[in-house]
Amino acid sequence: MKIDLHAHSNVSDGTEPPAGVIASASAAGLDAVALTDHDSTLGWDEASVAAREYGLAFVPGMEISCRTREGISVHLLSYLHDPAHPGLLDEITKAKDARLTRAKRMVTLLAEDYPLTWDDVIHHVAPGATVGRPHIADALVAAGAVADRSEAFAAILTSHSRYFVQHYAPDPAIAVELVRAAGGVAVFAHPVASARGRVVGERTYREMIDAGLQGLEVDHRDNPEEGRAFLRRLAAEHGLFMTGSSDYHGTGKPNLLGENLTSPEVLALIEELGTGSKVVR
Repeated sequence: MKIDLHAHSNVSDGTEPPAGVIASASAAGLDAVALTDHDSTLGWDEASVAAREYGLAFVPGMEISCRTREGISVHLLSYLHDPAHPGLLDEITKAKDARLTRAKRMVTLLAEDYPLTWDDVIHHVAPGATVGRPHIADALVAAGAVADRSEAFAAILTSHSRYFVQHYAPDPAIAVELVRAAGGVAVFAHPVASARGRVVGERTYREMIDAGLQGLEVDHRDNPEEGRAFLRRLAAEHGLFMTGSSDYHGTGKPNLLGENLTSPEVLALIEELGTGSKVVR
């Protein structure tokens, strides 16, 4: 089986609708795929219908944006949680609202130097989607300021830019607790992706594990090989399972569906552990 447990639709910052992600997964020869949009489960129903049509197993998921006390960004993947769980739903709603306020402030700052308006950004956001920097990047591309999203993030939207604005995000250990309370399975996404920015130290791993972390996303293009070796040792030491994923965003990133895979045994374990929702077949 070919299993990819990390993909995004235009419900967050991917470029394809949920059904389009499923169609692309089928074209890539996958047998199972997870939809893990940022702080949102709005794509689950559409993806479920498409998965049945294409004969794929669909794993309902979500990627939660977190931040440590030191200000380091952490992404937590949640699989098979209850999307209506009050505690988790309240937290991601708070984060989504903060993202919207942050995006508006960034556009105001950018408009001082670039031909950019809020309407330009909204044009690239699907109805109900979580507004984020990728949508601002798409508007900058459309305005001719940069060639693509990658250049926008490298040159203008980096966290070191004067246009960057922080937004609320939960502590990663609290997010793990909420995922577990919602019947979900908690996996640390691309933990050692140092090219994205600062990565966490031992204390954060310990706090997340103590809170109930169950897995580590090890095989991911942004995890360097020496970092993957560290993650394998950590997984063995603490009894965590390991996943491999593409982090697919359609044309928004070069990541290709199926470029990293998760074993059938791990998917079976996730199914066993998750109680808030079910894999769609």
